[in-house]
Amino acid sequence: MSRRKTERLLNLVVCLLATRRFLTAEQIRRAVPGYPDGAEAFKRMFERDKEELRELGVPLEVGSDVSGGGGEEIGYRIPPQDYELPELHLTPDEAAVLNLAARVWQRASMADAVSGALLKLRAAGVETGSVPDAAPALGIEPRVDTGDPAFPPLWEAVRDGRPVTFTYQGVGRTAAARRHLEPWGVVSRRGRWYVVGHDRDRGESRVFRLSRIIGDVAPDGPPGSVTVPDGVDVRALAFATPDAQAEPRPATVRLRAGAAHGPRRWASEVRPLPGGEWDEATLTFRDADWFAPYLARFAADVVVLDPPDLREAVIQHLKRALHAGAATGEKANEA
Repeated sequence: MSRRKTERLLNLVVCLLATRRFLTAEQIRRAVPGYPDGAEAFKRMFERDKEELRELGVPLEVGSDVSGGGGEEIGYRIPPQDYELPELHLTPDEAAVLNLAARVWQRASMADAVSGALLKLRAAGVETGSVPDAAPALGIEPRVDTGDPAFPPLWEAVRDGRPVTFTYQGVGRTAAARRHLEPWGVVSRRGRWYVVGHDRDRGESRVFRLSRIIGDVAPDGPPGSVTVPDGVDVRALAFATPDAQAEPRPATVRLRAGAAHGPRRWASEVRPLPGGEWDEATLTFRDADWFAPYLARFAADVVVLDPPDLREAVIQHLKRALHAGAATGEKANEA
């Protein structure tokens, strides 16, 4: 469902909930933003919206009020007593789980919905923020970082059963490739996100790390055309992938003489280069996305020569840091 349609339906529900009398179609057209001016176009859109609300379970009531002239005209409203949820009763453990879930989904596309749900629960008198019996057991406040740009479209594709296509930079590959996937699920492992599904290019199930997806994730088929096979354990497939259990690999880097002491301690070998300005070192790593932020901390004192995926990961990390710094500077100037 598009954002424009979602906003229009939400405005329609709010309008029909707020009224005590039946509103005619013309009154709704004038009161609710998002409807076209033309009578026929409005009629078609309004009919679709009414059907959509009924499918969502919204109790749309049809009736009429006697007008001042004695005539009657069909109108619409939503009785609040039929729309409201029944009184909620949560145990301390259930309330603690809801609060914990809200903390975990820090930046996911459903974070706003979780926050809104907690706000409504608190307004109803359900304490979710501080549960005496459960709070000591939490110990830490976990975070699931979903900052990968590919997360929202992939999560929506899994929800809608829609195939997708994207460009993917595989481990140790010098060039990215276009992939076509029927997604079955998106899961997290050790702070990293993976999408699992049927790879149409390979004809078998595959796992892709979201951080290695380049550019946009695009729809590649109609909703409802992806079916998860019976008995498939998405989490088991993601955890068994070699990407999640990578073997150690060597990296060749240049270290500025007299600097980058951390990587020097990490190195298995350090060789002076002609000129005395740089040394060449061999480092061992397992995960380019994890190792790249560490090397990027040394900025111009470290230059990655090989492998290509680690070099590209460091470059991308530095570009993001530069972009974030520029954005922070602009906000400071505005302030």
